[in-house]
Amino acid sequence: MGHITVGIDLDARPDEVWRVVERIERHVEWMADAVAIRFETEQTRGAGTRFVCDTRVGPLRLSDRMIVTEWTPGVAMGVDHTGLVTGSGRFTLAALPAGRTRFTWEEELRFPWWLGGPVGAFAGGLLMRAIWRRNLRRLAALVARERDQAA
Repeated sequence: MGHITVGIDLDARPDEVWRVVERIERHVEWMADAVAIRFETEQTRGAGTRFVCDTRVGPLRLSDRMIVTEWTPGVAMGVDHTGLVTGSGRFTLAALPAGRTRFTWEEELRFPWWLGGPVGAFAGGLLMRAIWRRNLRRLAALVARERDQAA
C-alpha cells in the first residue's frame, strides 16, 4: 500500500480554487501524468460521477477508473480508484489568512502484483510524489490565470 500526501499554499480563496478543481475534465491541464479524461456517466460533477483518467508516467500507461465519493464544494473532493490500481484519493481546500488556500492531495494506492505490489507502491509513491508536487505548481499557475481573467 502506498500513502502519498502533497500540498501547496495558493494565492486564491477556496472558492476560486474550487472553480478550477471542480472541472474534472480540465484536470489534464494541470496534471502532467493525466493524458485524457473520459466520463462514464452523464454526470460530470458531484458524488457518483464515474470517469476514466488515461495516465502516462514514462513508458507506463494505464487507464485509471474512478468514482467520485465525496463532493463538498470549496472544501473537498474524494475518489475511489477502481481499476488496476485501487485505493482512494482526496483533495482538500482549507482557508488561510489573507485570502489564500492550503490545497492538500492525499492518495492511498494499492498496486497489482505485476507493478510490484507493495514494493511497487513504495517506489511508485516516491515517483508520484515528485510528479504531483510539479502538478500542484501547475495548478497554482492555472488558478492564478483564472483569477486574473476573472478580475
